[in-house]
Amino acid sequence: MDVFFDLVILVGLLVLGVPVPFCFMAAVLFMFILGGYDPMFIMATGFHKTNSMAVLAILFFILMGGIMSSGGIAARLVAISDALLGRTKSGLGTVTIVSCAVFGAIAGTCSAAVAAIGSVMIPRMVERGYPRGHATVLVAAPSVLGQLIPPSVPMVLYAWVTWQSVAACFLSTVIPGLIMVVLYSTVNWFMCRKLPIKVLPPAPFQQKAKDFGNAVYKGFFALLMPIIVLGGIYGGVFTPTEAAAIAVLFSVPVGFFIYRTLNFKLFKEAMVTTITTTGVILLMIFFVMILSRMYVMENVPRRLITSLINITENKYLILLMVNVFLLILGMLMDDFSGTLLAAPLLFPLMKELGVHPVHFAAILGTNLGLGNKTPPTAPILYLAGRVGNCSVDKMLKKQFIFIVTCSVPVVLITTYFPFLSLALPHLLMPKLVPAAPFTLGF
Repeated sequence: MDVFFDLVILVGLLVLGVPVPFCFMAAVLFMFILGGYDPMFIMATGFHKTNSMAVLAILFFILMGGIMSSGGIAARLVAISDALLGRTKSGLGTVTIVSCAVFGAIAGTCSAAVAAIGSVMIPRMVERGYPRGHATVLVAAPSVLGQLIPPSVPMVLYAWVTWQSVAACFLSTVIPGLIMVVLYSTVNWFMCRKLPIKVLPPAPFQQKAKDFGNAVYKGFFALLMPIIVLGGIYGGVFTPTEAAAIAVLFSVPVGFFIYRTLNFKLFKEAMVTTITTTGVILLMIFFVMILSRMYVMENVPRRLITSLINITENKYLILLMVNVFLLILGMLMDDFSGTLLAAPLLFPLMKELGVHPVHFAAILGTNLGLGNKTPPTAPILYLAGRVGNCSVDKMLKKQFIFIVTCSVPVVLITTYFPFLSLALPHLLMPKLVPAAPFTLGF
């Protein structure tokens, strides 16, 4: 009963809008008072978990995303996509979706993609004839690609909590992310057929090639960023933490001296935002790890497994219930805190069901991404509304269309077709990740 009331307190505070670290702190204090835990043992657990190189990787990836967002990188990525796809009726929407995916390979978080791509693309789409709600949703919905296309900060957190390979977790979400890009683009094409969108006149092939070459030339250093990070990691040149640090060292001169869109004021703002965000994450990690340890000592994972098995022994249905739980969690929390809470809580259940840890990384990533943009809470949807100056009620219809036709199918096929998540990790890391059957088999 103590655990039940503790969860009620945690969820209740989250619903009331209390900052997430303080919600976990209240839950820890409640368990500490009623459970009679040794304070020295509990505090040592929190400090041990925060003393990790993974925290540095998170800091550097967030800083890199802030510098890229402030340094005009998003506009150059949009220009490259626009040169390829911009001269069709649904082209500008497709440009937005692809730009979110590419920016996700730089920033690693969906909130950075919303802020950077949304500020560039929403005004352009509205000017071309897109309804503001539709234009804003085209940023909010695919922004979760920022946590699916590597590098992904939530995947770093998951790998750290569950002691998995960061590189393997990065790869697990690539194919689901690419499938989502195709689905979003296809659905947007159908939705744009009856909209009064202004389309640029067709251009000859030579002009298209020239525009594309010019865009690639201007955005070369932006495109070089994910190549340096991912190529270095999978080539064995440096660790994810070192890759993030090198990416920051690369992005600073690019922003200051090559693109000349970054100045000391913007750099200071990026540093302050990074330090603040990292401090919040550290505080959250401290309390979440303590709470997770308390739940393990209270045998919560084993009780969860027993409760689900008592409801049904069908493991496909158990996975479906896990998906619903993760969806609700994503609706209440951001991707960082949701990952930190769900990973240690559900990891033993996944092992019991025979789900590979790297496969579970993809299940977790796609589900929390869906929850982050699902009303009524939908933190990413509200952020996009602020960036696009659009009320949520104008976005709901379009958002539900994208959720039903794109996000939910990707979540389900990621859950029940492990091949999609394990194929790339097995291809590049065969000793670490085994080959998986195409469909889920127990």
